[in-house]
Amino acid sequence: MPRSVSLTSRIAVYPALELDGSWTEIRNLCAADDEVEEHPRYNIAPTQPVLIVLKEQGKKIRHFTTMRWGLIPSWAKDMSIGNRTLNARSETVTTTPAFRDSIFTKRCLIPADGFYEWRKMGSVKQPYCFEVGEGEVFAFAGLWDEWRSPDGEIIESCTILTTGPNSLVADLHDRMPVIVTPDKYDVWLDPDVNDFGRIRDILKPYDANLMRRYPVSRKLNNSKIDDAEAASPATLDTPTQGQLF
Repeated sequence: MPRSVSLTSRIAVYPALELDGSWTEIRNLCAADDEVEEHPRYNIAPTQPVLIVLKEQGKKIRHFTTMRWGLIPSWAKDMSIGNRTLNARSETVTTTPAFRDSIFTKRCLIPADGFYEWRKMGSVKQPYCFEVGEGEVFAFAGLWDEWRSPDGEIIESCTILTTGPNSLVADLHDRMPVIVTPDKYDVWLDPDVNDFGRIRDILKPYDANLMRRYPVSRKLNNSKIDDAEAASPATLDTPTQGQLF
């Protein structure tokens, strides 16, 4: 039976994501036998389900599934650690206990067509959306793990890898999510590739010249608001420094 999952859309990494783009592009990340329910998301927050793409050990076909955002390592005593593992620093991923096993055997892609960052403007925070190209679907480098609760419930969860910022992000944050280029998808997803040297070069800032950013509504600051209007370009009523793309 084909697997059926609900597509999320547009992600914001710190702390929201968006995935509402071309479903054809999203399906192209995966195997054709996965049935995908087209369900746009504009404000995906930590601990919520996110769509991921993975390749299982010994299998060649990629497939979709959904996992909780905030990785719970298999050895955790309880799931509260997942609130602190939304992102994984690339520079220390091989030595951080929560991620050092997954980086070698449980890598995934997290599709999105945007992510958000915030600029402090007086007493308010102004969100900005970052996109690749003209808003194309892209994929974050992710890790996942499986945790069994004391009562036997199995919870699959994931995290997004981060790196230093490119020039487009740097004035808003000192980190940015790792975006995997399509030519590296196969290597990143292959569970048989366990030589960190082969994937280290993937964990670098994405080319700022291939991205754009724009301000969006401050309604997005409320994680309960998840609609296209809140994620649409907005006109700032207060001047900011720097050039907007």
